[in-house]
Amino acid sequence: MRAMFHLLTAFLLLSTLLAPANANLEGDALYAFRRSVKDPNGVLESWDLNLVDPCTWFHVTCDSDNRVTRLDLGNAKLSGSLVPELGNLERLQYLELYMNNLTGPIPKELGGLRSLVSLDLYHNILTGSIPASLSKLSNLKFLRLNINNLTGKIPRELTKLGSLKIFDVSNNDLCGTFPTSGSFSKFSEESFMNNPRLEGPELMGFVRYDVGGSC
Repeated sequence: MRAMFHLLTAFLLLSTLLAPANANLEGDALYAFRRSVKDPNGVLESWDLNLVDPCTWFHVTCDSDNRVTRLDLGNAKLSGSLVPELGNLERLQYLELYMNNLTGPIPKELGGLRSLVSLDLYHNILTGSIPASLSKLSNLKFLRLNINNLTGKIPRELTKLGSLKIFDVSNNDLCGTFPTSGSFSKFSEESFMNNPRLEGPELMGFVRYDVGGSC
């Protein structure tokens, strides 16, 4: 009986130690994002590091383990940049940052968000290329990057995303051809329209992806 009591005590102590550690890590990640953006409407005012648990912050949703699962900041008038620390939100399912004024690149670290279902970064001013690391998001169903200033080729690795239902990179400055294999076989050309340097669909067996073009 005494051994069981000590075992239970040790388990409770370990649980107490681990929970704040996760909360601190995720709180630090979110606060790093807060520091990187301007917030004219004060939508992030509740993001206070003195409140150890980020689940108490507005626009943040958590699961029963107090792990962050949603970040809902669409149309929040935020300006600034995304931060690599967002990749530490291991259970994040929805990253909703559409219709802001975010600039700079999409961090490759977002490819570590293995639970992600929806990545909505559309209608910002993002630049740089689409990270090939996003191909690691095996649960991803919605990837909307339209209406930005993204450049470069569409990574062929993204065709591995078997769960992908919606893909939109229209209204950017992408180049080369776009994939037509794998999960991309079901997307219409509307997903790629208004990219002046994008040459059209890849013709498998005829046009090699890495040849020619204005990339």
